[in-house]
Amino acid sequence: MPSIAVLDFGAQYAHLIANRIRRLHAHSEIFPNDISAEKLQSKNIGGIILSGGPMSVFEENSPQVDPKIFELGIPVLGVCYGHQLIGYALGGKVVGGKVKEFGKSEFTPLKKEGIFQNFPDVSIAWMSHGDEIVELPKGFEIAGKTDDCAIAAMADFRKNIYGVQFHPEVTHTEWGMLLYKNFIHICGLENTWKIEDFLESEIAKIREQAEGKKVFLLTSGGVDSSVTFALLEKALGKNRVYGLFVDHGLLRKNEVKEVEEMLASAGFANLHVAREADRFLRNLKGVTDPEQKRKIIGNTFLDVQAEVSEKLNLNPDEWILGQGTIYPDTIESGGTRHASKIKTHHNRVERIQKLIEEGKIIEPVKDLYKDEVREVGRKLGLSEKIVARHPFPGPGLGVRILCVEKEDPLPNAEKIEQEIETKFPEISVQILPIKSVGVQGDARTYRHPLAIFPKKELSWKELDNIATAIPNAWREVNRVILCISHSHRLENPVVQKSSLTKNRIEIAQEADAIVRKILDEESFDGKDRIWQFPVVLVPVSFGEGESIILRPIESTEAMTASFARMPMEVVQRMSNRILEITNYELRITDNNQPESANPLREPEGSSEPRTAYSRRISAVFFDITNKPPGTIEWE
Repeated sequence: MPSIAVLDFGAQYAHLIANRIRRLHAHSEIFPNDISAEKLQSKNIGGIILSGGPMSVFEENSPQVDPKIFELGIPVLGVCYGHQLIGYALGGKVVGGKVKEFGKSEFTPLKKEGIFQNFPDVSIAWMSHGDEIVELPKGFEIAGKTDDCAIAAMADFRKNIYGVQFHPEVTHTEWGMLLYKNFIHICGLENTWKIEDFLESEIAKIREQAEGKKVFLLTSGGVDSSVTFALLEKALGKNRVYGLFVDHGLLRKNEVKEVEEMLASAGFANLHVAREADRFLRNLKGVTDPEQKRKIIGNTFLDVQAEVSEKLNLNPDEWILGQGTIYPDTIESGGTRHASKIKTHHNRVERIQKLIEEGKIIEPVKDLYKDEVREVGRKLGLSEKIVARHPFPGPGLGVRILCVEKEDPLPNAEKIEQEIETKFPEISVQILPIKSVGVQGDARTYRHPLAIFPKKELSWKELDNIATAIPNAWREVNRVILCISHSHRLENPVVQKSSLTKNRIEIAQEADAIVRKILDEESFDGKDRIWQFPVVLVPVSFGEGESIILRPIESTEAMTASFARMPMEVVQRMSNRILEITNYELRITDNNQPESANPLREPEGSSEPRTAYSRRISAVFFDITNKPPGTIEWE
């Protein structure tokens, strides 16, 4: 079968490119960047795409490409790093850009031919780069520009070699799919692949890898592990697949019961539950580092699995471990040669990696993205309730409850705040003394969130423009959050040492339950596009208690995301209800000890004497950061 080869230079989006090509019904394969032109030619390749990557092409030891691929007579397309690499390898000049572009830019094509056939005069393109081409290689001409990038696209139309600085594969690039469709047409590879081809080949692979063995599957009730469960059963039969659902105590409120009922209704009879909340909490006691939390959670999962296997007298020579790992888990963990590690996923800890090397792990959907996994689930006959379920991270609330050792203020925060307020006089701002994970230029960032307080009513479009512009101009910031609970700027944010405790878990569960309930009750345009809705607890206090971050996002594959533009009255209702339910009135007894803690709103205008009122949540924010520069989760 003829294919388009995607050469991987470590981009967070390398497999997303392959995903997009397959969605356009052309076959695609991923190869290491240093594959020889001779070897590519032997693999029936009809087109080559050079992916993005986290390095600079002129850095020492940066990944390069066999220059002979440009002499094969095969169409070549370079994306971001790949665009720069074409320029660099063929004699152009690449330098660090004066403006680092992260997010949406307006792209103007200067040549509406080749891959730009039928492009509009101006469209939105998604940028994530710090370097740029300033001198073209011989034979190339400028094919497109943005306000901050004079050579946003280039082409040698005679040889069908193209480069684009933006990322056509992300959904935020409005005409990205047309660009890839045009490239597929130039390669002559239309209609060479469909999802049924994946199913057929993957079932054959499962049967080969699991020959003579049974599969012990760790399942969460989420889309990925449920589809993996169904796919394994289809390939091997129900008796050869054992599902284990671990209650680690970091799930949503009442989720254990919901998952058991949902999986039972789907026909997964060979499912068992291990209730291990106390063990996970004990292992996580006092831990604040997010990477360490993820590793502890992943290793504890394996400990539980091993103990259950022993109790059931399962012969390790007859069983292999199954996981619902999808590609973003691998790429964000730095799982390809040049990829930057964004965060270690719990299913990519060192012990898992060793089992993979030993051939003792089976992961049928590891090369798919979430949208493809959903499509496979539908082909397998799973209900829409399972297939369309909002994703929930494997470590659960363990990564949605931020833990810190100490306050982490930005030394020049006040100066940056003044600069931002000068450029955007319609807002007041506050840089918070904590950090969160982001992804910029295909690399991990760990930087400060910026809270904004509008001085007037702003539209979502205006807020989006602000949230995109600030991280581009001020590199100390990788996230922008909008205050919902207060109209005025909150002063003196305080951060105290915090780890995972039962009390904090209960607060996060309650806030998440409130958000889910209101989301179920409300009806509004765009609700069906909300793909995931993290509710994050952060140890930032404005007088007392902590803060809640609402993070509804729209995405299809998790590698890119936009914040969801919900009706403000719905967001406000969520904020009000969170403050109402999570804050407590404390009645003090004669010996000056709290007698009870009752969840009720602090009465307004009440003349009753009250001795104490404890705020467990002091502020509610709405995350208006797209991905990039912010990851979906905060840790």
